[in-house]
Amino acid sequence: MTDTDRPLSQLGFLTIGLFDEKDPYGGHESTLRIIELGEQLGFDSAWLRDRHLQHGISSPVAVLAAASQRTSRIALGTAVIPLGLENPFRLAEDLSTVDVLSRGRLNPGFSVGPPTHFEAIREHLYPDSWADENFGYERVERLLHNLRGEPVSTFAGTEGIEQYSTIIQPHATGLVDRVWYGAAGLASAEWAGSHGLNLLSSSVVRAEEDDDFARIQRSHIERFRAAHPLGQAARASQGLVVVPTDSATPEQAAKYRAYAEARFARTTTPQGPQRMLFAPDIVGSSAEIADALQAHAGYRAVDEVVFALPFSFEHDDYVQILTDMATRLGPLLGWTPRTASS
Repeated sequence: MTDTDRPLSQLGFLTIGLFDEKDPYGGHESTLRIIELGEQLGFDSAWLRDRHLQHGISSPVAVLAAASQRTSRIALGTAVIPLGLENPFRLAEDLSTVDVLSRGRLNPGFSVGPPTHFEAIREHLYPDSWADENFGYERVERLLHNLRGEPVSTFAGTEGIEQYSTIIQPHATGLVDRVWYGAAGLASAEWAGSHGLNLLSSSVVRAEEDDDFARIQRSHIERFRAAHPLGQAARASQGLVVVPTDSATPEQAAKYRAYAEARFARTTTPQGPQRMLFAPDIVGSSAEIADALQAHAGYRAVDEVVFALPFSFEHDDYVQILTDMATRLGPLLGWTPRTASS
């Protein structure tokens, strides 16, 4: 039993699906095997991050379509798809198709804003309309409209031997209720709540009123729930990089600590004009990590977590980390692994 404000009920993990440019199949297959392992270990959810023009998964929806056929229970999420690179009409079709294939297990997460390095790619992304594209919340609202099954066409009926619908097909009932928004600031957290979405709070926040990461993260969650129609029952998930070392070899443990140490400097003060603040990676035994989380203001505000796997480790490292999370850390946090019947 833990002393957190909200007992942990949902344990998930996140990966970017790193791959070798000369062998992209190997990295994608490794990611699918990791998701299969997550289900076997009883995790509630597995999430993919979006990486464009990098050696990480650029099409999480396609990979989750494959994962839906290799798993039967685990929820499958995206954390997050930047909508600036997407057409909400086509994306709604893809998401709905994967949700149907997974029998209602898809949890799509999104963010808004101009694409990264937009000036460098805009002529290939939106050659005729880049100056007029709206990268704000309106893009999410269009997607939600489509996922709710509201009209996207004024034509319906039969033309020759073909039948047409006014709504996105297939229509995935309930998918719109499983949409998450990745918020880094107070305004976006409030917007997500006021629009009835679920909240993904990650290891990066905007330091607007404070310089303490945990307090900032909690303030976002509280602002989100204050604006949400469900209030305190609204779903919010915390994301941190958490690396248990219980069953790690000495070499693995040393690598994990070196990774965290190399990234620590960016956590000490807000970075850049937007004052982005990064959470320290938490590396140690499951008991040490559990103690750190139970003292963390952000963690204490949620009953769901999506722990991020480090970017650059090997497949065997991820197997060890996930196994320790599910068999040692999770139970210390009051979590119970799920089975096929639960």
